[in-house]
Amino acid sequence: MTISYAILFDMDGTLLQTEKLSTPAFQRTFAQLREKKLWEGPTPNESELVNVLGMTIEQVWNTLLPGAGEETRKAADHLLLQNEIRLIQERVTELYPGVKETLQHLHEKGIPLFVASNGQEEYIEAICNEYELKPFFTDLYSAGRFQTRSKNDLVAKLLRDYQIKQAVMVGDRHSDVEAGTTNGLFTIGCDFGFATEGELDGADRIIADFSELVHHLPPPEAQ
Repeated sequence: MTISYAILFDMDGTLLQTEKLSTPAFQRTFAQLREKKLWEGPTPNESELVNVLGMTIEQVWNTLLPGAGEETRKAADHLLLQNEIRLIQERVTELYPGVKETLQHLHEKGIPLFVASNGQEEYIEAICNEYELKPFFTDLYSAGRFQTRSKNDLVAKLLRDYQIKQAVMVGDRHSDVEAGTTNGLFTIGCDFGFATEGELDGADRIIADFSELVHHLPPPEAQ
């Protein structure tokens, strides 16, 4: 398959208001780890928890469980995923305003859309199922699915697998901008997610509302 033009979306902080989900999921996970005698440290504060959003799961535990053994990390993986899926199904959070309508509009225009996330595969699937987003996406790429070590590698694999000639990367973290620019893509930074001041520097465009996206997409290049 060859695709002439596509749009790649980060998930956390771009499509989903993840902070409403991630903080209680991490808090439950740390409490459960202590109950199981697998971790003695305190639960990180909310700022520390939000700061790891967008990282691969390996990077998350390197930051939040420094020095933890393999048993603790595997238990943390399993517990966090369980807690996240349960909270998704409880609808503790929601998509950002305009997300579903914008994705539907782009899909109806015939533009192939992809998720490119550092999250776990089951987590991304659960979000897309719960919020009925799967019909809009050609495929869901995640670090958990392909065991990629960085967003750069994940995006490179996606572009290679689908032989995409031109693409736009949309996300809210520096890793999204870097993954786009490293792979030669037009980048759109979302300044309504978790980006800190200056984090989206280098993006080709920055939007403050998801529905603005359609007004900043570059036109398809002549192939």
